[in-house]
Amino acid sequence: MLLKAQAIAKSFGPVRVLTDVSLQINEGDSIGLIGVNGAGKSTFLKILLGEMKPDTGEIIRNTERIGYLEQFAESSSEFTVRDVLGRPYGHIENLKRRLAEIDDLMAKGGDIDWNALAEESASIESQLSKSDADDERNLISALEKVGLSGDFMDRTMDSLSGGERTKVMLSRIVVQADDCDLLVMDEPTSHLDINTVEWLEDYLLKTHCAVLVISHDRYFLDKIATRMLEISGGKSREYKGNYSDFIMKKMIELDRMEKEYRKYISQKKRQEEIARELHRDQWYMTTHKTREKMISKMEEKEKPEESREITVRIQAAHKSGKNVLTAKNLSVSLGGRKILENVELDIHKGDKVGIFGSNGEGKTTLVRALLEKIPSEGELWVAPGAKIGYYSQHHERLDMKLTAEEQLLLIIGKERRGEARSLLARFLLTGEDVERPISTLSGGQRARVAMCLLLLDETNLLVLDEPTNYLDIPAKHALEEALNEYDGTVLTVTHDRYYLDTVCTKMIEVSGGRVRTFSGTYSEMKGRPNVKEVVMDADEYKVLSPFTNWVTGRKYAKGDRVLITPAEEKSFEWALGQGKLKKTGGRQRKKVGVSKDPPGQ
Repeated sequence: MLLKAQAIAKSFGPVRVLTDVSLQINEGDSIGLIGVNGAGKSTFLKILLGEMKPDTGEIIRNTERIGYLEQFAESSSEFTVRDVLGRPYGHIENLKRRLAEIDDLMAKGGDIDWNALAEESASIESQLSKSDADDERNLISALEKVGLSGDFMDRTMDSLSGGERTKVMLSRIVVQADDCDLLVMDEPTSHLDINTVEWLEDYLLKTHCAVLVISHDRYFLDKIATRMLEISGGKSREYKGNYSDFIMKKMIELDRMEKEYRKYISQKKRQEEIARELHRDQWYMTTHKTREKMISKMEEKEKPEESREITVRIQAAHKSGKNVLTAKNLSVSLGGRKILENVELDIHKGDKVGIFGSNGEGKTTLVRALLEKIPSEGELWVAPGAKIGYYSQHHERLDMKLTAEEQLLLIIGKERRGEARSLLARFLLTGEDVERPISTLSGGQRARVAMCLLLLDETNLLVLDEPTNYLDIPAKHALEEALNEYDGTVLTVTHDRYYLDTVCTKMIEVSGGRVRTFSGTYSEMKGRPNVKEVVMDADEYKVLSPFTNWVTGRKYAKGDRVLITPAEEKSFEWALGQGKLKKTGGRQRKKVGVSKDPPGQ
């Protein structure tokens, strides 16, 4: 066992962030830590690392050889890349810290092994004396592994892009990994392109270290995690397997808890009715008291947590013609340098196109050229009936001085305040959140306000630039479900491979100034098994008369309750048309397989 946390609780003033969180990390573990934004994941990590003390609970730490990648990469002008790579948790700092510990032990004296400490001190001094040149080579090697050159060593952190800063922090993990037992990472894939994320996955799969990682990258969690820990409502629950296993097991568990709770409430209510009847009819006896004791001894079942869900429905404008966008021999040059050349694209109505590639390869340039925001050479045709909605990862449409409510009222009119509040509430933005300046909102909250603005536009062509950035997993699921239901055409720049598999039916890879297209999902393009599964909202129906779903072969009896997602409605079309099913008004989330013809068919 490397580290154990037992019944951890932590409050900040009156706000209880963690109430009962436990985790044991053993050698070789690879654990994904998930939860909605604000659930307390980063707080828990800081407690594990000793940077913060819990209010109650116990931490047992059997190693100090821990590597840590913070959520927000260092961006100060005070530090160079060289400084950051040698900051605390680095190899040299570990040696210096141990040397200081030995000096302190010797100064205090007492019952210690003087010979062993003296030998260890001499060994550390020797390592430090020859470490400078070796360490420099190691640092440059670590940078090169994540795609940066040694020229970055003396650049200040504030001069780097967000992706470059994250790569520097990843390099620090590489530097320290050989001397660590445990790697702890908080959102390591943020701002990284797909190639770097896949390099990190391979690196973590090969490392000898145990791994604990907070991430909203579901594809990444599927690849590296063997256990999942969810923090929800201040409590933790552990699941064996990767992210996909977690989703399936949690839904089964919630369904079981819901059934048990309903049965418990029904039985309790019936027993209480019997007790009241006994008391009324046999008031002179104490039989009803015996029944009341039985009720008090019934095993109380926990009510499943009621999580608020983001509900998104993107309404498409009048459909455009079959051909939406065509590019032939398109080239783009900026500053006298050719960025893209010989681009051939043919995008049709209803296509969901994912654009990916390494940072700096020209993905955004391609989109700006297709939107005719920058000049290009060659042929470019956009359907006259195309009504384009654009979502930028930088949220340029947002006025940071305004509140979320004021931002919407500018578009729909001040007299429609109730409608604005209702739309924001669909994105879980209520109360003080809609009355604060947008500049004070979190990245995820800003992204949701930007999505609200997008819903106000009647579009048939959505162009989205990194739409899942800053969103937690439930918000990503809600967006993906909305885009799957959207009747229009979607063009998305993204590094989110799960999104590419879930939403997109065509791929565009931008690399080396060229564009490569593929009909199918990202996993299919890369020759990997593609599980086309989506978590969607499902309406609950009650079966009024028996029927068989001939698409799935499943039989339904009168009284059964059925959850039907939009992706499954067609298979239930006959039963719905014949009045075999009646909507109850209930709604749950459900994981479904979305059938799709293989490429080329």
